[in-house]
Amino acid sequence: MTGAALAGPDGVLRCPWSLSAEEYVAYHDEEWGRPIHGDDALYERLSLEAFQSGLSWITILRRREGFRAAFAEFKIASVAAFTDADRDRLLADPGIIRNGSKIDATLANARVLADWPAGELDALIWSFAPDPASRPIPRSLADVPAVTDESTALSKALKKRGLRFVGPTTAYALMQACGLVDDHLADCVARR
Repeated sequence: MTGAALAGPDGVLRCPWSLSAEEYVAYHDEEWGRPIHGDDALYERLSLEAFQSGLSWITILRRREGFRAAFAEFKIASVAAFTDADRDRLLADPGIIRNGSKIDATLANARVLADWPAGELDALIWSFAPDPASRPIPRSLADVPAVTDESTALSKALKKRGLRFVGPTTAYALMQACGLVDDHLADCVARR
């Protein structure tokens, strides 16, 4: 079956994408698809998913610590206070993806989110988590969608609230990464 779970060097079955780079194994086994809560934590994931747009996730994963250092550990209040000088610093930082549009969206999103009550981003994002019983367990990568009705609705809700770089595909990647959906394959060791 194409795209089915594969045995890694340790003989354990995992989603095939997790075996393409060493850094992926720990990310896959310990983080991807596990529930993430908290406004700052979700802002970080939302920002990183936006930076990933058009790139391989491994590019972002390998620079994640650089992103965290550059963006004040993704503390919404701190990033919301960034100045034009901070933007210039980010555009020159080789430890991150120096894309002006993505940097601007990350800064603008922090400014929007800084005005939200504590817990509102968490509540909004998690309100779009589908009922797990309503989703078939994927047996191969072909069974894993790139966009769903829920991710399209989440994207629209985030955009309506003023957030940027949050299209339906980015929203679905966020849902996968933060455990709103469990897209680990049926035979994968990390399947909950």
